Amino acid sequence: QVQLVESGGGLVQPGGSLRLSCAASGFTFRNYGMNWYRQAPGKERELVATISSTRGTKNYANSVKGRFTISRDNAKNTVDLQINSLKAEDTAVYYCNAPAFRAWGQGTQVTVSS
Repeated sequence: QVQLVESGGGLVQPGGSLRLSCAASGFTFRNYGMNWYRQAPGKERELVATISSTRGTKNYANSVKGRFTISRDNAKNTVDLQINSLKAEDTAVYYCNAPAFRAWGQGTQVTVSS
């Protein structure tokens, strides 16, 4: 079955960086686009970045453009999210999503605080 497992979250100071990773299994990863979402306390889940399957076309939410970078490694079946210049408002649980399968990971917590 489709499985997504996120890792890499943690506590970081404002201005810091983190790299989140999502390991995918149960499907032919290279054939499908992937997404990263986040959900802050009391807010709706927000799409932050997408990457297509073949060309690796990337799109970002306006709130993270220039600070977040999504990438994929089709040999390792992973999709990563590099987060730079972190702000307090980036505090959220970050989720990996395979939209073709409506599959979600368990999420990884990112907390930005001094």
